[in-house]
Amino acid sequence: MKKVTIQDIADALDISRVSVWKVFTGREGVSDDLRSKIIHKAIEMGYNMPTGFYDNSISSMDRPQATISVAVSRPETSVFWINLIHEIAREASGSNVNVMYTYLPSEVPNDYVLPSAFTDGSIQATVILNVYNETLIKKLNNLSIPKVFMDTVTSLPFEELRGDLVLIEGRSCVTKITEHILSQGKTRIGFIGDINYAQTNFERYYGYKNAMKKAGIPIDESICLTHSIGADTYKEEITEFLHSLKELPEAFICVNDFVADIVCRALTEMGVKIPTDILISGFDDQADLSYPVPLTTVHVSSSDFGIKLARQIVYRLNHPKASREIIYMCPEVIIRDSTKSKNSKKRLK
Repeated sequence: MKKVTIQDIADALDISRVSVWKVFTGREGVSDDLRSKIIHKAIEMGYNMPTGFYDNSISSMDRPQATISVAVSRPETSVFWINLIHEIAREASGSNVNVMYTYLPSEVPNDYVLPSAFTDGSIQATVILNVYNETLIKKLNNLSIPKVFMDTVTSLPFEELRGDLVLIEGRSCVTKITEHILSQGKTRIGFIGDINYAQTNFERYYGYKNAMKKAGIPIDESICLTHSIGADTYKEEITEFLHSLKELPEAFICVNDFVADIVCRALTEMGVKIPTDILISGFDDQADLSYPVPLTTVHVSSSDFGIKLARQIVYRLNHPKASREIIYMCPEVIIRDSTKSKNSKKRLK
């Protein structure tokens, strides 16, 4: 997409280039009415505002309304995701910013074309949620508008991202959960989760490895399922893995509550009791899932997360040339009954 210039804005309004230049350089000599028209037209055309323009030129109440896209692939119906998107929209509206919901497919061919809203000036920035297809995330990454990514794929490191990255801190949280399990004398601990799917998944696995290493306990790869898992075959692949084990470990660290739910259901059907026979943990504290016993997990505040994402994209709108940022949101570990030892491991037949 062609970069919008001062001359383009002047031509669109049929005014002189000097008038537009005066507005964006803080000069006098332009009426309030014309100034407002120039700023609104610039936003509409996707003009890259000078760094600090909003802060130095006009108050937040006088800023022209911008529109950001909340781009979501494989939208979830869980309470967490619904609340997250709601908080983004609510917080953004306080900065006079509209939010446009943009659906993206979970899988795309190499010749896939992004929705026109990303390139026709309809939006001025985007928050990217739950997008883990490498082809798709690279196409979004190449957009010239400001971007804030919530997580990313492991194959696209931060140094290649052309936007800010907001992550849920997982290393120390999973280290803490693993150490809690180790403190009960459990040493044969497995990990379940696709660590290549997302940066957050990889960092949670790193937390598990870190705790095991500090305890001087080698990881048994035979009781870990960390390879790529099909987006629509999680239940089948995890269940098959569990049935393939000759002997269950003493505990499973699951990459998230979704995986923990599948593991708990499969083990229950196999006659395995939690936590009597095995300890289980998750991540995310999804209130809309049910378990045989209360699940040890990590609570992530959808409200806090949504506010942070909204504030970051508004900041990026106002400071497009500021240094890129990696931001970690620190959640809370919640120890519940699923990791409170009651018996020894169970041998499978």
